[in-house]
Amino acid sequence: MYKKIVVFLFFACTSYFSIAQSIKSPDEFLGYPLGSKYTPHFKIVNYFKYAVAAMPQVMKLDQYGETNEGRPLLLAYVATAENLARLEDIRKNNLRLTGILTDQPGNTDAPAIVWLSYNVHGNETSSSEAAMKVLYELLNPANSNTKEWLKNTVIIIDPCINPDGRDRYVNWFTQMSGKNANPDRQSREHVEPWPGGRTNHYNFDLNRDWAWQTQVETQQRLKMYNQWMPQVHSDYHEQGFNNPYYFAPAAQPYHEAVTPWQKDFQVTIGKNNAKYFDENGWLYFTKEVFDLFYPAYGDTYPIYNGAIGMTFEQGGGPRGGSTVIINNGDTLTLKDRIAHHFTTSMSTIETVNKNNEKLMKEFSKFFTSEKNNGVGEYKSFVITDVNSTRINALKKMLDGNGIVYSTAAISNAKGYNYFSGKEETFNAAGSLVISTYQPKGTLVKVLFEPKTKLADSATYDITAWSLPYVYGLQAYAVKEKMAVTPYIAKPINTVIPETSYGYLVNYSSFEEAKFLAALLNADIKVRFAEKDFTLNGKKFQRGTLIVLKKGNESKLAAFAAAAQKMDLSVTAISTGFMESGNDFGSSKTHFIRKPKVVLLTGKGVDASAAGEVWHLFDQQLNYPLTLINADDFDNISLKNIDVIILPNGNYKFLSDKEQGAALKTWVKQGGKIIAIENAVTQMANNDWGLKLKKEEDEKDKDKKDEQKVSYADIKLFEENEHDGIKSNVAGAIYKLDMDNSHPLAFGYPNYYFTLKQDGNMYEFLKDGWNVGVIKKNSKVAGFVGSKVKDKIKDGTSIGVQDFGQGSIIYLSDDPIFRCFWENGKLLLSNAVFFVGQ
Repeated sequence: MYKKIVVFLFFACTSYFSIAQSIKSPDEFLGYPLGSKYTPHFKIVNYFKYAVAAMPQVMKLDQYGETNEGRPLLLAYVATAENLARLEDIRKNNLRLTGILTDQPGNTDAPAIVWLSYNVHGNETSSSEAAMKVLYELLNPANSNTKEWLKNTVIIIDPCINPDGRDRYVNWFTQMSGKNANPDRQSREHVEPWPGGRTNHYNFDLNRDWAWQTQVETQQRLKMYNQWMPQVHSDYHEQGFNNPYYFAPAAQPYHEAVTPWQKDFQVTIGKNNAKYFDENGWLYFTKEVFDLFYPAYGDTYPIYNGAIGMTFEQGGGPRGGSTVIINNGDTLTLKDRIAHHFTTSMSTIETVNKNNEKLMKEFSKFFTSEKNNGVGEYKSFVITDVNSTRINALKKMLDGNGIVYSTAAISNAKGYNYFSGKEETFNAAGSLVISTYQPKGTLVKVLFEPKTKLADSATYDITAWSLPYVYGLQAYAVKEKMAVTPYIAKPINTVIPETSYGYLVNYSSFEEAKFLAALLNADIKVRFAEKDFTLNGKKFQRGTLIVLKKGNESKLAAFAAAAQKMDLSVTAISTGFMESGNDFGSSKTHFIRKPKVVLLTGKGVDASAAGEVWHLFDQQLNYPLTLINADDFDNISLKNIDVIILPNGNYKFLSDKEQGAALKTWVKQGGKIIAIENAVTQMANNDWGLKLKKEEDEKDKDKKDEQKVSYADIKLFEENEHDGIKSNVAGAIYKLDMDNSHPLAFGYPNYYFTLKQDGNMYEFLKDGWNVGVIKKNSKVAGFVGSKVKDKIKDGTSIGVQDFGQGSIIYLSDDPIFRCFWENGKLLLSNAVFFVGQ
């Protein structure tokens, strides 16, 4: 009897062990072969949940957040049973290697962390499909290779960074396609409608948001990333369907902060990828197009955090559908695309396993160097505007990136003045100091350096982003390590005293603009001062918000609650009689009417540009905004609309005589247009008042030079790629002279730093206000092509035109670019709330 029980228990345990060690492939679980159709996000989630239930001894699954539309964001951890059991110890050891955790030394004899990120662009869909296949093979008991690799690596998989964008595309494609996929690129399943699935809910490109963390998906992901600090990060994308596969090594320019080891290991991984692609006869390219410069990508951000960051680009994208005929006559299928991404994923893990010892030592060396030597020419970056509410946004961004800051412990210092462009002595007492002697030292250098250095001008993105310009904060770059003390936040702890007359709130940053929006939402009557004034010996700047007790008696509690929530300084007053300046009954004190604001969106409008404004109002200002499709403009009633925002785009009605006349009539009757980027160009080309500066008349010059022969005009074919760059403005920073007596510029000093992305210049307004102008030698940082460099001067960049009873605000550069250009948010807010009041 005893023997029978033992035999029964043996077979029962063996049976249980066998079940526990088996897992269905994605094909088996989903009920269709991967690549035969698109998998909606919820089914991808279901497969990952099934996998962790089937193989809990070697897999862990966490939901690290959710999207704007409520879809889960997941991280899967795959390791050997032994390593999974001590996963937290492995994570902490990794942080010890970086110096983020300092309780004890880190050990390089440890598993490397490989983080695989899929589907950051929602309509680049093959990578999430590949993620399921990668997970399966890592868990598959029959795969001896992955079992060996996992001895030296912990794999973290994010199966879909952008679920909202992915489902937008997948749901649309599923509705558009029939029983059999159509490879004809002209068929409707290959022509995705506006805004496309590339971006998230607010039309943001999440692959350009890593450092800035303006979006909820990025904020939640980076919180996890900085808790792990992996050695390798791979980011999976798609490009045009006619392109072969791209993998590292990357193209020039490399930022100078990229280390020789990081460059070399990209080559090592690239060669291993090439081996497998060669075996299959697959085409690929390296060292072209995709550079390592702009800091907010999924490859560069990890590199500036000590990792090996890489982009992988498969041909396909939204026009790839599930099958498409490419230019050479071959047919590219979703199944092909999955196979390619799967191959590079597994090849990367294999390469890391083979080079674990060297990778871990170099990773530790990267951070040891930062700790002991600092990074770059400038070792300390000093923000002297510590009393400005503008600094709150910067501190939030630094916190999100795990960047440590301190308080200066010295008074006298010398450094590069960002605003004057000169080396100067300054008073550093109490200033905020961000040092490069810290685990995030390289990232600090990249984000704060006054001028970026380009090895090659053929860049993929903007070339300037130095944070003092982005946030509009007075700052200095210092070449020495500064003495500091720990930073201690000093909250205002807003107290709202009783008043017999009213309250004043200084207006100097976007924080006060958000406060103003909150007051208007609560139907609190607000005024602003057009001129500086003095009361009780205290000087108040133009733009100061005035809330009188009269007319707001029942709403003062709401006023107090808003001020306390935002921790703003409030001054109680007992009179409207000023010691100097205008009294509050003067015509120089303006009542702010609560405007109804419309944003034009839809076909013809730059989806990202519209998304920036939408996000600003919806998530930051918390102020109502009505979105209207530009194609429906001729059908809307303008009667109850106060403000129309035209983001970057191409608007048919601006060129239509009848619709243009109706719009002009609305403005003359008191309406307000805020035109941004190309909308400004269109208005300048359609006789609204602002005019583009004309090119220098070359006729006389041509006559004089017609007999001249210049060998410099002979071009080499191999230089063709760089020829167009001569007319390019790759996101360069320019200093504007600002008329801060105009309400559009309230809260600003007499200058402003703008991010230019084109060479358009506009004549000075003769019948209007040239609020922001570019003078000679105004470029501060970034690349500008030789053909346009001399053209960008002596023109209006920001203007206001009075148009009957209404007004037109011209913002020729995007003031809230990707919602990380923090200092322009106040400008757009002023355009909405102050101008024309």
